[in-house]
Amino acid sequence: MTNATMEQRNVSRTPARTSPDISTITPQPDPAQDQNTQEPPSLTSRQKLRQTLQRIASSPTLPRRGRSASTGYRREGSLSCVSLNASQPCLSSSPLNEGSSSRPTTPSTRSQWELRGGHRIRLVGTHSPQSQSRTVPLPSDVRPTSRNAIKEDLRLDEDGAVTKETKPTKNVDFWGDMPQELKMEIFRHLTPLEIVRCAPVSKMWNAMCYDGQLWSKVDPAGFYEKIPSEILIKLIISGGPFVRDLNLRGCVQLRDKWVSKSGNIPDMCRNLVNISLEGCKIDKTSMHAFLLNNSRLEHINLSGLMNVTNSTMKIIAQSCPQLKMLNVAWCQDVNSKGLRKIIQSCAQLKDLRASEINAFQDEGLAQEIFERNTLERLVMNRTNLNNKCLQILMHGVDPEIDLLTNLPIVPPRRFRHLDLHRCSDITDEGLKSLAHNVPDLEGLQVSQCPELSDESIIEVIRTTPVLSHLQIEDLERLTNLTLEEIADFPCAEHLEHLNVSYCQRVGDPGMIQIMKNCPKLRSVEMDNTRISDLTLIEACKRVRRRGCGEELSKIGLRLVVFDCANVTWAGVKEVLSSNSKPPQIPKPKAECKPAEVVSVTQALKEGSSPVTSTYFVMPPSPPTSAMYAKEIVQLKCFYGWQMVVNEHTRRVLYGNLSGASRLDNRWAEHMMLTGEAAASGVPGVRRWRRWAQNAEQMYLNDEAGDDGDDGGTVGVVRVMHRRQDSQTWDMCALM
Repeated sequence: MTNATMEQRNVSRTPARTSPDISTITPQPDPAQDQNTQEPPSLTSRQKLRQTLQRIASSPTLPRRGRSASTGYRREGSLSCVSLNASQPCLSSSPLNEGSSSRPTTPSTRSQWELRGGHRIRLVGTHSPQSQSRTVPLPSDVRPTSRNAIKEDLRLDEDGAVTKETKPTKNVDFWGDMPQELKMEIFRHLTPLEIVRCAPVSKMWNAMCYDGQLWSKVDPAGFYEKIPSEILIKLIISGGPFVRDLNLRGCVQLRDKWVSKSGNIPDMCRNLVNISLEGCKIDKTSMHAFLLNNSRLEHINLSGLMNVTNSTMKIIAQSCPQLKMLNVAWCQDVNSKGLRKIIQSCAQLKDLRASEINAFQDEGLAQEIFERNTLERLVMNRTNLNNKCLQILMHGVDPEIDLLTNLPIVPPRRFRHLDLHRCSDITDEGLKSLAHNVPDLEGLQVSQCPELSDESIIEVIRTTPVLSHLQIEDLERLTNLTLEEIADFPCAEHLEHLNVSYCQRVGDPGMIQIMKNCPKLRSVEMDNTRISDLTLIEACKRVRRRGCGEELSKIGLRLVVFDCANVTWAGVKEVLSSNSKPPQIPKPKAECKPAEVVSVTQALKEGSSPVTSTYFVMPPSPPTSAMYAKEIVQLKCFYGWQMVVNEHTRRVLYGNLSGASRLDNRWAEHMMLTGEAAASGVPGVRRWRRWAQNAEQMYLNDEAGDDGDDGGTVGVVRVMHRRQDSQTWDMCALM
């Protein structure tokens, strides 16, 4: 039995599988062509698998990437199972179409069909493959485009040509498409007042401005007078459980609105950590509701509230075990009984401020504070504290005494700031109890304690090596000996603030030592003392030694010297001149570059011998930049000179050293004329006042920019020489 006979039987047994869609578009086979075509030989399973892999690997990108062509295909063209031309469909050799008996019979398509490896395939191309390339262009989404063609879409028209279709530009809503988290992050960079002003922009902005995420800290300190009560209540209620810090200091507009239509304000805030109701008109019930609903409170400020009583202290002791700071200053209804409950229940209390409270004469309260030993700041100024209670605070009751040093053996206190201001019952005996017991003390205020003297203050200063703030104002028995001891002991390295105002026995011997030995000094108040211009000159000298740089100057030392009889305008002028004088910078030792020798040879006339000239060229100097003192002195002096001093300081801070120096010189001329007028006697005072007015007018013209000539100044100088006398020359020699 021949192979042809067997294949005919197989074909007759297998039903023809034809697709209705393909049959409608596929041309009918030509019988003449079928007779001339020989049937392909039967293939093995391995050959069929290899051909299938070759069909899968056919792609227009493979030849471009340097991949070898598949076996059985020609390299001059690529194969495709689908044609982009609708008039010339393609039949693939997939299993769905293997049994199809449709063959191309038309003359136009007959040349495009070939027999490859037992399968009929069609080459993609035009009617004449020799004239044009047999390739198909890439789809538009894969084809590379330029940056300018990003918004253009590529499509094929009816003729097969590629055209560009421009898409309409999409309107981008930048703010609307932004995620809600980013919007809230942007609003967090605004101040509370700016957020309130942004609320009326739109409904969406109003909802975001009153979102609780923005109000974890409600602090209207800068605009509490401008914001109405309705907006403030809305802020607190919208924050609700998000609020951690609530500062209502001075918000008197909430007097009768703690229970609003939106709800009870104390019931809305249940996660507070810090609360300040100082100066706020709040009723006792609402205040107690705040304290009962917030068990995690750490800082409570109830200063000046008349509704605070011992019952309030009891609620705080029971509801706020994590309390660290309590301010009940000026609460007159609180006594030692209420404070004792706070000390016993709040084990983490570090800051207690109880000014103007008559509770510290109770020895039981002093013993409780001694046994707890957790306080780092204790403010009890203007109270009835006496020597006995102060000694119990430091030593306890009946401490053990060391036989060698005669000092009580007790653990050191943890006090860092101690305020005994205006405790008139304290004497040297009580203050000496601080010695050797407060090694970490940084701030001490014992102003207006008339019974204190050098003896007790010196003993405390010797045992406080890190003391940085000392206020000993209005101590009549204080002398320069205390200041000299401060300058000699280790606390001089840390001292930043010193107040010796109204200590009328303090003068230059003590203050000059302070200026020399305290390098970190920032503020000195010494009004109504015996200091003179020498102290000001020494202060300027020490401040100028703090260095210089290219940045603008900053205030490094603040001096208060008003009502000092020995401070004259000459000392004030020294301060102004020191601030406006550019610092003298030592030149660095640079390498000395010798001058370069340059020889130039030229002929003066044609035919003459050339002449050689030698020149010495100096190397260029390095460029210099403007330098300013790092720190200057801010002075508060006699009110008649203060305006000139403030203007001079402002110019120096802005870097206008020339303008500050000009102002300094003009003011010195004015003061000299005023001094001569006062020294000349009554008959010539009117004339000298007129000359002083002329000098002031010249100063105003000079400040306005009229510096064309100095005729006015020369005239004043001539007048001064014409009216010179012994007193004038003595004053000039003194300056």
